[in-house]
Amino acid sequence: MRRLVIDSASEACSAALLDEDRVVDFRHEIIGRGHAERLVPLIAELADGGRADAIAVGCGPGSFAGVRIGVAAARALALGWRIPVQGFSTLALVAAGAAEAVAAADGALVVMEGGHGQWFVQPFGADLAPRAPVRSLLPDEAATLDAALAVGNRAEAFVARRGSGRALPMLPDARHAAALPPVAFFDDPSPIYGRDPDAKPMVTR
Repeated sequence: MRRLVIDSASEACSAALLDEDRVVDFRHEIIGRGHAERLVPLIAELADGGRADAIAVGCGPGSFAGVRIGVAAARALALGWRIPVQGFSTLALVAAGAAEAVAAADGALVVMEGGHGQWFVQPFGADLAPRAPVRSLLPDEAATLDAALAVGNRAEAFVARRGSGRALPMLPDARHAAALPPVAFFDDPSPIYGRDPDAKPMVTR
């Protein structure tokens, strides 16, 4: 079964076509901003225009806008192509990108930019299963966590602040979804924000 995998929850915009565990084609660009304009054309550049038998999308946590854009695009394509769509944690995808190192270290802490000076942190086991829920913490609080291996775009900052450990800088890459265990995927994908929204609902009286 061919699956289209996309993730736009970070500064990376990533899409890959996977045939079981084999990467058929992929695009991975570090764009910072502009996911709304780049994601769909990126998918269209893939072999066969990205057409697949199923879709999987990174649901965050990460950039609020990037997460929403990725989930909305995946749902729209699934509806238009009449194929199933599933979600997965973007932090799990980051851990999967360092699967061999994570297994060798018997687990790792994923540390990603969380906005407003905070980091998203979540520990994963050697099998890439989460060991605890995702948390959004200020760097000083995050640095109190025990982790011999840190993975993510704030891994180096985490290790520097903590004063020990090994860092593997990593961004989400759709190709690495092939390493995720089946239980990492869930139906009815929706955004995983990891912290409260930036904007508060207007209160009317």
